Amino acid sequence: MMKRKIVVAVTGASGSLYAKVLLDKLEQMGDQVSHVGVVMSDNAKDVWRFELENEAYRDYKDFTFYSKHDFMSPFASGSANYDTMVVCPCSMGTLARIANGTSSDLTTRAADVILKERRKLILVTRETPLSLIHINNMASVTQAGGIICPASPSFYSLPKTMEELAATVVDRIFSLADLKIDSYRWGE
Repeated sequence: MMKRKIVVAVTGASGSLYAKVLLDKLEQMGDQVSHVGVVMSDNAKDVWRFELENEAYRDYKDFTFYSKHDFMSPFASGSANYDTMVVCPCSMGTLARIANGTSSDLTTRAADVILKERRKLILVTRETPLSLIHINNMASVTQAGGIICPASPSFYSLPKTMEELAATVVDRIFSLADLKIDSYRWGE
């Protein structure tokens, strides 16, 4: 099996727990993943500190973290062959910039690269209610080949903790990214 190269972008939308669970599970997927590059906005770090009351995003030593303005990072170019990008959580501002091809930072440049190279882009949107502008931006990204995966947890696996609840979304992300993970499947 070929190991995957994955970009994870964390934006300032509420939902840092989703990003934490995603990064925690990616750390355990060494047999499927060769490299994880991470970019976090300043707002993402602020929201993480507020919601999770820590700076544990600094503790992921197996991943390479890049500045939001580092256009020299490998995944700023299609030639680096990153095959999957997950924006988790994805703010509506980031969604809008991706939908309109506005590469104003590393997150939006990487998403632009993933889309132009016809690779897998998964946006874990975190907003409610949605305006028509949000819906139209989601349609634009979908038409360009991206996947909108709203951070809507499921309850049929009977999660007992907040992390287990967040994992229902993260497990869906892995499924969309064609990564194999042992998770609850309806009817099994």
